[in-house]
Amino acid sequence: MLAMAVLDVLESMVQPFEFEIYAGVQRQALQRIAIRDADDWPVLACAMTIGCPVWTEDADFFGTVVATWTTDRVELYLMK
Repeated sequence: MLAMAVLDVLESMVQPFEFEIYAGVQRQALQRIAIRDADDWPVLACAMTIGCPVWTEDADFFGTVVATWTTDRVELYLMK
């Protein structure tokens, strides 16, 4: 099962964030995204905390002053 092998590799690279790591930017993240979808604030807060883009197809992240990558862009990057 190729899909399971890929997920196993991803699991070794992706680490969950404890709330305490991104809690300090909760208010700022909510201000940036609440009008679109307040439930997305933790993802935005994590990206803001470590200074990385968000991989998403969700337009709610557009205009939050955090870069976004769509799947087709990630695929292009990984094909290099």
